[in-house]
Amino acid sequence: MSLSERLPCTIQAIDTWSGARALQLVSRRGVIETPVFMPVATQAALRSVELAVAQSLDYPVLLANTYHLLIRPGPEVLRQAGGIHRFMCWDGSVLTDSGGFQIFSLAKQLSLSEEGAVFRSYTDGRRITLTPELSIEMQGIIGSDIMMVLDHCIPSTSSEAEARAALELTTRWAQRSVLARGDSSQALFGIVQGACYPHLRRESAAQITAIPFDGYALGGLAVGETKHEREDTTEYAAKLLPHDKPRYLMGVGTPIDLLEAVRRGVDMFDCILPTAFAVQGVCFTSRGKIDLRRGVYRLSQEQLDPACCCSTCVRFTRAYLQHLVRVREPVAAQLLSVHNLHFYRMLMKRMRGAILEGSFRTLYENERSILGVDDIDNPAAPPVRRKRAQGPMQIGEYEVIVRDARYGVIRHTTSGETMHSVNEPSVEARRLYVDQPRIAEDVGRSDKASLVIWDVGLGGAHNAMACIQRLEALDVFERAVQIVSFERDLDPLRLVTSYPYLFEHVRHRAPHTLLRNGEWRSDTLPIEWRLLAGDFISTRVEAPAPDIIWYDPFSYKVDTQLWSVEAFERLSEVVGSKPSRLYTYSASTAVRGAMLAAGWFVGRGVGSGPKGETTAAYSSTAYEQGLSHDLLDGVWLGRWERSDARQPIGMDGVDYTERVRNHPQFSVAQPG
Repeated sequence: MSLSERLPCTIQAIDTWSGARALQLVSRRGVIETPVFMPVATQAALRSVELAVAQSLDYPVLLANTYHLLIRPGPEVLRQAGGIHRFMCWDGSVLTDSGGFQIFSLAKQLSLSEEGAVFRSYTDGRRITLTPELSIEMQGIIGSDIMMVLDHCIPSTSSEAEARAALELTTRWAQRSVLARGDSSQALFGIVQGACYPHLRRESAAQITAIPFDGYALGGLAVGETKHEREDTTEYAAKLLPHDKPRYLMGVGTPIDLLEAVRRGVDMFDCILPTAFAVQGVCFTSRGKIDLRRGVYRLSQEQLDPACCCSTCVRFTRAYLQHLVRVREPVAAQLLSVHNLHFYRMLMKRMRGAILEGSFRTLYENERSILGVDDIDNPAAPPVRRKRAQGPMQIGEYEVIVRDARYGVIRHTTSGETMHSVNEPSVEARRLYVDQPRIAEDVGRSDKASLVIWDVGLGGAHNAMACIQRLEALDVFERAVQIVSFERDLDPLRLVTSYPYLFEHVRHRAPHTLLRNGEWRSDTLPIEWRLLAGDFISTRVEAPAPDIIWYDPFSYKVDTQLWSVEAFERLSEVVGSKPSRLYTYSASTAVRGAMLAAGWFVGRGVGSGPKGETTAAYSSTAYEQGLSHDLLDGVWLGRWERSDARQPIGMDGVDYTERVRNHPQFSVAQPG
């Protein structure tokens, strides 16, 4: 194999209905047929199972991680072993990720420069500078067959300015990586960045494809965007890549993600899900995803998947596997990993066969109805209410509803409204109110004053506790945090603190102390949490102006006035000239209109569960400082003007059309 053709690629078929492709790649260690899924052997080992399992399932390539192998076992051990193949006894191909994602998601005390990324080892705290050249050198020592360039990976929800800076740095690092490879026979892939901005993806693709790589990857996805955004970005960006080179979607995903991405012209994938889900007791089957922690499988004598011939399905019943999961027997993870890896391998083979036969559309339509759902034979039971004979789980107008015997949610008995009616409360709290504002990054900045967070609608304290627990897990903490919670009815908090077995977040002492004393302070970190009980409109003047607002009133029915134009106007007055950001679960046309009429700049927030998107709003100063993201545009304005559900609360008989239509965000270019 000549150095000019390190990874020969032959196009064997392209589906006429979609962009799906069947390729044949020839690496230094054999043939790789696509579409292909690469199991993740991060530290030169698959999670819970021997590599022989992957070999028996005919996986042609595994993924290992340069960052982790640089930390442990280190270059000396791998050099002495003669490379990763001999080290872990694997005859197939190996692709190594450069470590770009890990250094930004795991590293302690990270600093970034043109040279590279400086971080401290998570094992012994030693200082390491990972440059593009060192990444390539380490991948050379590892001896992988396909290397990845070091890239600047950022959340897909980043601002346009951040995304542009990241893609430009990625391009410069990519150029250095090619030079560092020299005459090595290892293949090297470039990475296209640009978050979910089509024009930035186009710019990045033009820059990266101008460099003679052996394949091209789409990075910066599956890191915060919605499913719809990921699929749209994948479809758009894949078409920008050379048709005669392999296309790799990094870190994705679930079986339905793979099906959708193959349809859009992607060839290669990796993800930890097959083995990570197996450890949790979750499996993918021809009848949908199965969670063996559920009691419904306790007596089931069926095999795990009737359509599967893997060694786990052939030998064991669901009842036995459920027993192993429930008693936390380690062999459960091994048996379920075998099944999940087999399921993924067979799915990729079916897709390849359909592309070659010209029947991909039929396969796609059949598989799509199954891959994205839960077990259709044993659907999850509806919410269970505790019988009063067992003791009413109720205080005042609020009661606890138990979901799947695992966690609780709060229901308002008078209105019938339920807090977090679809998503698990703590999961939604982390995604919408902690990860989306990037609070963990904010507290790592020593150049800022205290971070003030307003928690409007304390409820069961899910949002505040999601934030506190995230902050307590940080390695770098430079900025004091003040959380101010507003609530006029403390019965929901009294309820959740009474049932810690259903509400895991109240096993922490903070909510109990807050309920008892009206405040809580961390013993070890500069975190203060204060409660202002009473009507928010009245009590807001007692709190310092916020940097971040979690706008989480119970519902339109229960907290009607908090969704009015007047409420958002008063909130804007309190914020004043501060660069404040507001996040809420609502994506209501009327609510967004009320915010705009009150002078806020309004954009789309991240999705949560089945919610395609939520809402983020910004003060004028935040907008001017370039902190706004994905603002509503003229297309939304047109839909709003045609909507018959646009009238905000408290504006009956008042025509506020011009206030929204003439809002600055629709008439001037967005900063950045």
